[in-house]
Amino acid sequence: MTPKEKIILTGDRPTGRLHIGHYVGSLRRRVELQNSGQFDKIFVFEADAQALTDNIENPEKVRQNVIEVALDYLACGLDPQKSTLFIQSQIPELCELSFYFMDLVSVSRLQRNPTVKTEIQMRNFEASIPVGFFTYPISQAADIAAFKATTVPVGEDQEPMLEQCREIVRRFNYIYGDTLVEPNILLPENSACLRLPGTDGKAKMSKSLGNCIYLSDSADEVCRKVKTMYTDPTHLQVSDPGHLEGNTVFTYLDAFSTDEQVKTYCPDYNNLAEMKEHYTRGGLGDMKCKKLLMSVLHDTLEPIRQRRAEYEKDIPAVYDILKKGCEVARETAAATMDEVRRAMKINYFDDNALIEEQSKRYGK
Repeated sequence: MTPKEKIILTGDRPTGRLHIGHYVGSLRRRVELQNSGQFDKIFVFEADAQALTDNIENPEKVRQNVIEVALDYLACGLDPQKSTLFIQSQIPELCELSFYFMDLVSVSRLQRNPTVKTEIQMRNFEASIPVGFFTYPISQAADIAAFKATTVPVGEDQEPMLEQCREIVRRFNYIYGDTLVEPNILLPENSACLRLPGTDGKAKMSKSLGNCIYLSDSADEVCRKVKTMYTDPTHLQVSDPGHLEGNTVFTYLDAFSTDEQVKTYCPDYNNLAEMKEHYTRGGLGDMKCKKLLMSVLHDTLEPIRQRRAEYEKDIPAVYDILKKGCEVARETAAATMDEVRRAMKINYFDDNALIEEQSKRYGK
């Protein structure tokens, strides 16, 4: 690898179908970056080994969702000719690097990681935290470092994880020499996409909370979910002034809509800003806003649904894409691990100088 190479590494846990929060938070940007021509290599993986850390008694859940996520990836426009799609557990070098990284991080540092703390609370682990789950930041750092990723496009909730990865890589390089690459985070450009709330207005869209709109949802399912979306509880009458803050419908419109769509579906307004102004002064009903959102989401999701339907016709071909991606990924990770072992001086059988020096020492 030359120092000038720009490499992306990003992925998802295959614990369920992907939703529109994933789409605006990272998937849409991944496709844009893939097609930008600005990056030399792009690796997108399914973190099934990490998914098992809190699903170890339900491996079938992870097993079944590997294909779901792969279909979502392809449907959104990830192209196996441009991006390497692979499965984490099929790259054993990642486990090896994670093991070495564990010696570079203290328990107290892991406990301070805000993302880990939040996830532990969400899962009610308290004192019974699986070690594999607790060391998630270390595993993630190994995933990134093994591919020498320079750029990691993620949502803002992953910033603490990326910072911890940089710390680990920095410490490794300090001890063993300049071997690995410190990655940079790439956040969504649209602030509304940083953390899309659930349809119920809760802070996070989550499969476990049942407040998701999935990329694979039918048009009817999307409309049904939008109709029941959280808006402004004080906006009881159409004439009442409405509030935008915490209003999920407008958060979604910020994330998905364009001025052209607003003018097409609501000709009374030139852009979303005008619609917001009308809503805040009163006289605009929630259902009109929701109908606009239904149309906007349909424009976004219908092409994705159509592409998914095509890939669903040949599931063996999808698995073949993943298998070939795993072969490329493993070759890349193996090359990095050769460098890591050499830096750590544990490449015993490849170190001819060591063997020769010890032969002279003990051969006397």
